[in-house]
Amino acid sequence: MGMTMTQKILAAAAGLEYVEAGQLIEAQLDLVLGNDITSPVAIHEMDKFKEDKVFHKDKIALVMDHFIPNKDIKSAEHCKCVREFACKHEITNYFDVGEMGIEHALLPEKGLTVAGDVIIGADSHTCTYGALGAFSTGVGSTDMAAGMATGKAWFKVPSALKFVLTGKPGKWVSGKDIILHIIGMIGVDGALYKSMEFTGDGISYLSMDDRFTIANMAIEAGGKNGIFPVDEKAEAYMKEHSSRPYKIYEADEDAAYDAVYTIDLSSLRPTVAFPHLPENTRTVDEITEEIKIDQSVIGSCTNGRIEDLRIAARILKGRKVKKGVRCIVIPATQAIYLQAMEEGLLKIFIEAGAVVSTPTCGPCLGGYMGILADKERCVSTTNRNFVGRMGHVGSEVYLASPAVAAASAVTGKISSPEELEA
Repeated sequence: MGMTMTQKILAAAAGLEYVEAGQLIEAQLDLVLGNDITSPVAIHEMDKFKEDKVFHKDKIALVMDHFIPNKDIKSAEHCKCVREFACKHEITNYFDVGEMGIEHALLPEKGLTVAGDVIIGADSHTCTYGALGAFSTGVGSTDMAAGMATGKAWFKVPSALKFVLTGKPGKWVSGKDIILHIIGMIGVDGALYKSMEFTGDGISYLSMDDRFTIANMAIEAGGKNGIFPVDEKAEAYMKEHSSRPYKIYEADEDAAYDAVYTIDLSSLRPTVAFPHLPENTRTVDEITEEIKIDQSVIGSCTNGRIEDLRIAARILKGRKVKKGVRCIVIPATQAIYLQAMEEGLLKIFIEAGAVVSTPTCGPCLGGYMGILADKERCVSTTNRNFVGRMGHVGSEVYLASPAVAAASAVTGKISSPEELEA
């Protein structure tokens, strides 16, 4: 029996010729990631170890992104803890105010993630880097501590689901709509501890930003990781952003999959996940009632990249955010912020009545920069809409693409961008 793409990467990292689903392995790590919330816990765990040292100062990335700039004393103390640790161990890839960005957009941009890597991060959306053909997955802070100390991690080799993407997406259909469609189809536990492996001719129509979005939300279907084949677009991205060597792995023709799904991208429509689960999806055509909103958030590790901002700007240009609606735009990194400024996107947002934030995870996890009150509704390009995710337990979060979030900010209700074209 052949191996999947993920299984081949894990076999190589474990120094084995072959692995199979369910097998326990110890793999060498190429990168260990932590942020300002999860790293302090890992650092305190490392304090308990006999040997207080890291395995490789260049293979640890510490990104201050959740509550940055600090929102209160506690968040300031967390960052101080990580800052002192980074200084003590001379961590090369420590990113603080002025250099930081939302971690899952920042690391590929900085060239720290490439095809064939094995990456763990103490953040559930670490699966983002599968867009580049890497195995990346979220872990707990204790596993992060062990990874920083030893450069190794234990894994149970996952079985896999195969998603064959065919056809070309329509005008307003993006990676966000594709992954919401998939989660709506298989459910939030449909890929539980499985590798979600994407293939098919439809991938050629997906930008790298689309792929990052899809891989990012693999965890929302319960996936251990999401992964894409390495094609010309992925190679071009890595050559532009990284000087590191990469290795391309391809699934064997006789690789085993628990299930195979074929999705015609040309048939998909802009999709919204209703409260309070990402699987609670409806297309814009299936929304029959008027759903008024109080806030629109365009950003996050899922949809804060330059293409996302360009799409939002296309819709907001020459229009105004509806009176009574708060529209918050968050470029995912400093480089994206600068590029958006140079392209005139920030001017469009501000003239439309939106506010532009420094890169931060802020509102996505109910941290700051857009907390919801009781009974308030938000359409958001983030990745989770659980009860109380962005504030009060009585609030509601609707997950959508930048196109839908921008159109909704203009109309004051959940809307398709097509409504503004009529």
